[in-house]
Amino acid sequence: MASFLVVGGAGYIGSHMVRALLEAGQAVTVLDDLSRGHRAAVPPEVLVEGDLGDGRLLDSLFSQRPIDCVMHFAAFALVGESVDAPLVYYRNNTAKTLELLDAMRRAGVGRFIFSSTAATYGEPEALPIAESHPTRPTNPYGHSKRFVEQVLSDCERAWGLRSVSLRYFNAAGAHSSAAIGEDHAPETHLIPLLLQVALGQRPQLSVFGTDWDTRDGTCLRDYIHVEDLCAAHLLAAEHLAAGGGSRTYNLGNERGTTVLEVAAVARRVTGHPIPLVDAPRRPGDPARLVASSARIQTELGWRPRLGDPTAIVASAWRWHRAHPHGYRS
Repeated sequence: MASFLVVGGAGYIGSHMVRALLEAGQAVTVLDDLSRGHRAAVPPEVLVEGDLGDGRLLDSLFSQRPIDCVMHFAAFALVGESVDAPLVYYRNNTAKTLELLDAMRRAGVGRFIFSSTAATYGEPEALPIAESHPTRPTNPYGHSKRFVEQVLSDCERAWGLRSVSLRYFNAAGAHSSAAIGEDHAPETHLIPLLLQVALGQRPQLSVFGTDWDTRDGTCLRDYIHVEDLCAAHLLAAEHLAAGGGSRTYNLGNERGTTVLEVAAVARRVTGHPIPLVDAPRRPGDPARLVASSARIQTELGWRPRLGDPTAIVASAWRWHRAHPHGYRS
């Protein structure tokens, strides 16, 4: 059994990871300031409420608990918000991560799994996007993540830190039990927004551009089920525990689904008409983002089990029906 510190473990992806670790028989400590996470998303006995930038708190956690590996999910992740408030993003996503890494160095903890993002690539030159694709972020969110990836490489050279950076494409869906799911305020992700229309919580969904260079004119994205993401993290942890070196991996299904196609799936799953309205393009939105996950499939044997869009939307619908007001339900 290993012992994990999961930073940001009360958030959407982090809470699913906590559950996956506990189900795998691992010891877990969650550090979350609950600014965007939810107390109800994790067992109370594993939660420590606090700031990942608090060096004294981190030193205390590492001295009191035999942490073997740190998983970091505590970033802010709204592209538009990052453009409007870049310093907030660099402070939370970058500067506070440096505090975490420095505390790990002081404690002699040498294994780190980082939630990175496809936003590190910027506008794609070719599809599917492989890890060898140039990284040219187009917004502060992507820059804040790419900078941490560079820091991790520098820390490996300086003091032997071994890390796995996982570049997510579009995380979606909810746990198969419907006990935990996606609850953001404000909500900006496509699938929850569609389901809020089906629940009568908003009248319609805005489609940001219908003249993109895609098969139906709407943006094309690679959706990956959150439980498949967690499976990749478990494999990454096993890789590091076995002495494996630092790696960067994409996580996606290697298939693209357009906004209109996701909306059609949501209509079938919910039985609701889900009206759509055209809206102007959003600055910085690429037309198409599709991952190549060949590297992690070859090296770690990862395979997405829940890649079908219907499975992803259906799992999210079960969560939203059971929790129509999120964790406040």
